Amino acid sequence: MTIFSLKCYTCDRISGEGIVGEMSEDKKISIAVIKRLPRYYRYLGELLEKDILRISSRELSEKMSVTASQIRQDLNNFGGFGQQGYGYNVEYLYHEIGKILGLDKTYKIIIVGVGNIGQALANYTNFEKRGFVIVGMFDINPRLIGMTVRGIEVRDLDEMEQFVKKFEIDIAILTVPKTKVVNIAQDLVNWGVSGLWNFSSVDLKFSKDIVIENVHLSDSLMTLSYKLNEKKQIKNYKDEKRSTAMRNHYNK
Repeated sequence: MTIFSLKCYTCDRISGEGIVGEMSEDKKISIAVIKRLPRYYRYLGELLEKDILRISSRELSEKMSVTASQIRQDLNNFGGFGQQGYGYNVEYLYHEIGKILGLDKTYKIIIVGVGNIGQALANYTNFEKRGFVIVGMFDINPRLIGMTVRGIEVRDLDEMEQFVKKFEIDIAILTVPKTKVVNIAQDLVNWGVSGLWNFSSVDLKFSKDIVIENVHLSDSLMTLSYKLNEKKQIKNYKDEKRSTAMRNHYNK
């Protein structure tokens, strides 16, 4: 099981109800828990928009299709947050999970490869609301260089090194062909970029100092395909079982 070490989050946290938890300085957090945190954050944000001030783990589990026990276990990794008989303070939990996810900071981002996926990501305005600010875009296609996307000019790839070093870029979004991505990623790492969000259909691997999220869009579609196929097989099985029962009934 993949685990991460969380050292930067606060150890003692105090709310209006008093101390709500303590977390060890070198807590190991599983990737499964980390992947659920953005869902918690998103659902809590929706609750705030509806002016819901508190919620129990049971009520949250019904919205997220995760057991109440799992929610409590997940949050206990970071100290708990809840109070028996009260539940969770929605606004407080929302902001605390935001801090855990690093959303209390601002990240400077560039997009490398401004084709269809690159432009779609550049036009997604919610990134900026979360502190992910796209400050530059790069490509080698002469038809794209000089084009403006949401006020940002697409630059020639040859200008990328100077730009990255000058603006101290935190994250690079890679939407380039898989034959090019390894060399481009290596250059970015050499220039000081520490986070890579890779859409290039090949898994990148660097030292532990470099944080990489490899995204394969087709994986999600294949997961959907599996679920559809499984549902169809279950239905066919039930239909066949029902037909057999009816035949047996009439043959008596």
